Amino acid sequence: MAPIVSIHQLYKHVGEEVTLQGWVYNRTGKGKLQFLQVRDGTGICQAVIFKGNVSPEEFAEAKALGQESSLRVTGIVKAEERAPGVPGGYELDVRSVEVVQAAEEYPISPKEHGVEFLMANRHLWLRSSRQWAALRVRGVVISAIREWLDDNGYLNVDTPILTPAAAEGTTTLFEIDYHGEPAYLAQTGQLYNEANIFAFGKVYCFGPTFRAEKSKTRRHLQEFWMVEPEIAFCDLDELMEIEEQFVSHIVQRCLRECRAELAVLERDTTLLENVTPSFPRIHYDEAVEMINAAAAQGLLVPGYDEPVPAIEWGEDFGSPHETYLAAQFEKPVFVHHYPTRVKAFYMEPEPDRPEVCRSVDLLAPEGYGEITGGSERMSDPAKLLAAIDQHDLPREAYDWYLDLRRYGSVVHSGFGLGVERTVAWICGLDHLREATAFPRTLTTMRP
Repeated sequence: MAPIVSIHQLYKHVGEEVTLQGWVYNRTGKGKLQFLQVRDGTGICQAVIFKGNVSPEEFAEAKALGQESSLRVTGIVKAEERAPGVPGGYELDVRSVEVVQAAEEYPISPKEHGVEFLMANRHLWLRSSRQWAALRVRGVVISAIREWLDDNGYLNVDTPILTPAAAEGTTTLFEIDYHGEPAYLAQTGQLYNEANIFAFGKVYCFGPTFRAEKSKTRRHLQEFWMVEPEIAFCDLDELMEIEEQFVSHIVQRCLRECRAELAVLERDTTLLENVTPSFPRIHYDEAVEMINAAAAQGLLVPGYDEPVPAIEWGEDFGSPHETYLAAQFEKPVFVHHYPTRVKAFYMEPEPDRPEVCRSVDLLAPEGYGEITGGSERMSDPAKLLAAIDQHDLPREAYDWYLDLRRYGSVVHSGFGLGVERTVAWICGLDHLREATAFPRTLTTMRP
């Protein structure tokens, strides 16, 4: 009996008889030959069926198979440079075919389908080569995230999904009833992470986060995954060094392990090859000057048919601003020391210039915007209490958070990285909906 092997392992079995288990991705044929594109979750392989090598019944069944029919095919693995597939270069010279199920007429065909149709059939759209490739890359991104953090002494400590208050006092919260009391789906685990570092030094939480944003842009989802490292005895400069090592590791591992998937996505990896430490760093002041100089010259935002918009000092950047700034560099760029008024209450202000805080965003090239956002946190209890009052936040909700500054406070910093945005950037995707299996957008909650 031929061993069952995976398509991505075919290179180990050239000249051997093996069995593939999978689904028909496509089928063509002429005369005595049938060509099946068989996918098994690890790749796609061409299975060549010659009428004389199988029984008449098997050949007739193969000839009638529709897209997504499930089957087992047994044959000899052959190396063939011209053989199509993923990764390609190998094909199966079939000796037997076992149809597990002849599928009904498949609703998703090679023709163009609208986004609404594809989203309504997301459970089937996942099987297309492009969606398959993006989610394979996502898996490697998640593995690389954990690998770097675990190898560098960070402890994974899970934080609550249900919280009694907003971490940043925002209005984009999903409220639920918690046994008669209001509670919210977490937007971040950061505040709990800050408690964890006083027990463990370096930690991270990793899980789903929720933002009830009334946004339909390609950069926003209602539910997304975020990893949030937090580090004791760490200032802003050290934080940027950690971030650039972390992000570079993720990108470089994807380039090593996902060449076939990135080829399916037709991703130009030229700029990704440059993602190695160190990254350029610019102050918010300098960024504003760059933007306004471009606006004065009437320069266009790369990828947009519109001029760079001017900005007033103290405003947060919009997508065109971030896109223009990132396009001026060959690597992701840190923008640091944003105005205090546009950042969260817990970010440490500069002592000699309190209108700016020790915050930093990492902007990716090619219009993908903010990949990470982080800061040095306030470590003085009196200063933090004043910030809570200034933002009109309820003191009682943050009593425990203030305790962290009363008992052994130290300088500490952390950041968050959104998985979907990172996947979209690495894969070159147009919309975050393709960076997760079942996206939750402003208008989509099913399937």
